[in-house]
Amino acid sequence: MNKILIANRGEIALRIMRSAREMGIKTVAVFSEADREALHVLYADEAICIGPAPSNQSYLLGEKIIEACKASGAEAIHPGYGFLSENAGFARLVKESGLILIGPTPEAMEIMGNKLSAKAAALKYNIPMVPGTEEAITDIEEAKARAIEVGFPILIKAAAGGGGKGMRVVEQVTDFEEQMQLAVSEATSAFGDGCVFIERYVSSPRHIEIQVLGDTHGNIVHLFERECSIQRRHQKVIEEAPSSILTEETRRKMGACAVDVARSVSYVGAGTVEFILDENLDFFFLEMNTRLQVEHPVTEMITGLDLVKEQIKIARGEKLSYKQEDLKINGHALELRVYAEDPENNFLPDIGVLQTYNTPKGNGVRVDDGFKQGMEIPIYYDPMIAKLITYGKDREEAIERMIRAIDEYDITGIKTTLAFGKFVMQHNAFKGGNFDTHFVSKYFSAESLKNEDEDEALMAALIAVISLKKPDVVPIQNQVEVVSNWRKNRVKFN
Repeated sequence: MNKILIANRGEIALRIMRSAREMGIKTVAVFSEADREALHVLYADEAICIGPAPSNQSYLLGEKIIEACKASGAEAIHPGYGFLSENAGFARLVKESGLILIGPTPEAMEIMGNKLSAKAAALKYNIPMVPGTEEAITDIEEAKARAIEVGFPILIKAAAGGGGKGMRVVEQVTDFEEQMQLAVSEATSAFGDGCVFIERYVSSPRHIEIQVLGDTHGNIVHLFERECSIQRRHQKVIEEAPSSILTEETRRKMGACAVDVARSVSYVGAGTVEFILDENLDFFFLEMNTRLQVEHPVTEMITGLDLVKEQIKIARGEKLSYKQEDLKINGHALELRVYAEDPENNFLPDIGVLQTYNTPKGNGVRVDDGFKQGMEIPIYYDPMIAKLITYGKDREEAIERMIRAIDEYDITGIKTTLAFGKFVMQHNAFKGGNFDTHFVSKYFSAESLKNEDEDEALMAALIAVISLKKPDVVPIQNQVEVVSNWRKNRVKFN
């Protein structure tokens, strides 16, 4: 494998290219007209324009991407995450074109791409499931009867897709019919599939996922867990590894279950098995994501592995170079997704130009981004600017570094989630590990950041007043030459 095409954009395209370059592999970028000056385009060895700005006219056109791949002479395609990364039709098209997809088989994507068929596959290995239905429900009265059996509150969920779409919590039977119709309508609109099913609603859930890797020789391992419970609108904002709440026994059991889920579809490549953890620390299978996750860096930090390199090696037919017993957790890592969003306005996307853009640096800090100062945040794509990752010998140090890194991250011109990230890091519930997926609704409001802004403004005013105070005037004959400590030390050590 001498050359690969990255069928994506932004920070993930850059992240893949860097690992490929270290392996001596040339890279090809594809880009829309809106991304002509994007960093991933400038970094790649070659770049090919595939269409106008809207993703359905560029990044989602599988045939155009394959055409570009063949024209460039690349042997393989890495889809990153989002766009076509979990599209079984695209994966099949890649295979039929004689190219290599750096990812799982189309068959595994199809099974795990639907929550009901994923459940059916996992049940072969007796994986714990949230009580509910194991098939799609269509008849309202029958569905209502099943909901009563499961017990309220219940959750109506779309079988396809994700991101909280087609999902409704129903507290009582009188609301069931209306909420089911809304869930079916939203699922049809979002995914073209109105199939829904019922689960018991876990009132205080924690979102725990397990990273897995499988090679083409039947070897599958897990790389421990990531905690992804800090969310807004059912979408993750902060992730960490390992979880602060899992015992070694629960970690071992969850890891074994994740490997079995992957084995149920003969999984190849990097994937993530997602679980829900209840207040009793009982865990239940949710779904499997058949791609590299946004939050994969925290797993890389605690294991020392480069997941993109592992994906490429697997796609080349290589065996995993380690066994489960060789893998250990080392330290703690956190990730904050830096979105162009306004936390004080219900996290609505904010667009504009990055008037100032300076990233934090220093020990234990990593920034995966795809922007630089002066660039515009396009309205056509996901509003994530960067991923800010910190690593420490333990959770406390990782949190301290995250706070320091947030303070050093200088972005002006748009609203971002940086202040929200600092709010979370400093909150007692997060620091104590006593939180769930309802953290935002329980603890966060626009006032939370306004109060912090007022404190910072007061401090800035005090500093300004002090700086305006006239210094004492010393007669010139009494002045003594003052040499700074920095200069003294410089002389001493030179």
